Amino acid sequence: MHLYSRHYPTVAGARLNPPDASIDDYRKLQHRLGTDRAVIVTPSTYGTNNQPILDGLAILGNSGRGIAVVDPSISMNHLEDLHNSGVRGVRLNLSLGVTSSIDMLELLAEKIGHLGWHIQILMPSRQLVQNRQRLRALRVPLVFDHMGRIDPDHLSDNEAHKAILDLIVAGKAWVKLSGTYILSHRGPPSYSDMRELVRTYTQIGPGRLVWGSDWPHASATAGFQPIPDDAHLLDLIADWVNDDQIFQQILVKNPANLYQF
Repeated sequence: MHLYSRHYPTVAGARLNPPDASIDDYRKLQHRLGTDRAVIVTPSTYGTNNQPILDGLAILGNSGRGIAVVDPSISMNHLEDLHNSGVRGVRLNLSLGVTSSIDMLELLAEKIGHLGWHIQILMPSRQLVQNRQRLRALRVPLVFDHMGRIDPDHLSDNEAHKAILDLIVAGKAWVKLSGTYILSHRGPPSYSDMRELVRTYTQIGPGRLVWGSDWPHASATAGFQPIPDDAHLLDLIADWVNDDQIFQQILVKNPANLYQF
């Protein structure tokens, strides 16, 4: 999930600037969903300013973890401070981010390796295919955001999808089951075209999947998609997984491992 506040300056060129969304607001959603923990991700809106997630982590304590956006020139001391605050990875947003580039990939991996962090990556399919060998060579885990942004209508011949599956099998990657409302062509309420994509991931790597709400849905509030019902989306994931033990693994055990809860 993300936090937003008018009190934090937006980065130049930011494409998403949603209404304020606070920890108190998210706790209302948690009460509805029945969740206790949260992973706060620095959104593209704030560039490399991680103060929003640090402020959120200070409130959440041990029930919170963070994913930061950093420049490869960041000092080791600064990284250690982020780690002590609850950060467990860095985000590389190559779709909507204005401060990230593919050239940062190896530099970031080298900087964060000793901390046991991962790189959460959001990238176009063509770029993923072009860089599949670079991704495989990294010595830190990858987490593909929003199911790798795979087009659900093109699975059998999708090289990006194949690349992600290969990385999962090789123990190099995780996939976040988020962004259903972003990827679906059929839309609400069924989002039925997403079922098979979710199934491909659960069948090949149930221990490498985590779930994310993507609250407060900045791309939806910007008008790119209808604003989704979070509880309904979570129910759909449970239905598509169709296995209580695997669903429990995705919601509880896997994130405990990945985010070091």
